[in-house]
Amino acid sequence: MPADPMPSHRAVENLIGRYAELVDDGDFAGLGDLLADATFTGSGAPVRGRAAIAEMFQDTVILYADGTPRTQHVTTNIVIDVDEQAGTAVSRSYVTVLQALPGLPLQPIAGGRYHDRFERRDGEWRFTERRVRITLVGDVSHHLRPVGADR
Repeated sequence: MPADPMPSHRAVENLIGRYAELVDDGDFAGLGDLLADATFTGSGAPVRGRAAIAEMFQDTVILYADGTPRTQHVTTNIVIDVDEQAGTAVSRSYVTVLQALPGLPLQPIAGGRYHDRFERRDGEWRFTERRVRITLVGDVSHHLRPVGADR
């Protein structure tokens, strides 16, 4: 007897969690794959497509010797609305970004909201949109490159 498919709410929640893991692992190619069907809107112009999204993260986020940004993205207050018939879902959530480095004690560096859209294609849930709105900003100088900086 085959296992029951994962409930849609759980599948969408897993995508939200996977995004945080990939950012914190410094896996920008993985982020490109995760968001391949999505439009990503952060502080700059919207970005679409696997390669463009991976490149945007590579150009923006500072990675350290261990290959990570030394961050932890904590996603909370997740609200997911699924339309099973249409095969679509929307969600909203809070994000708090923590960072610690040698000489930089553990601290929150940013907080804000995610607004996401998802679509079920061939039985699999995928991001179709992620909008990030950061409303609280601390010391991000060890996390984000200044605009126009070289890698």
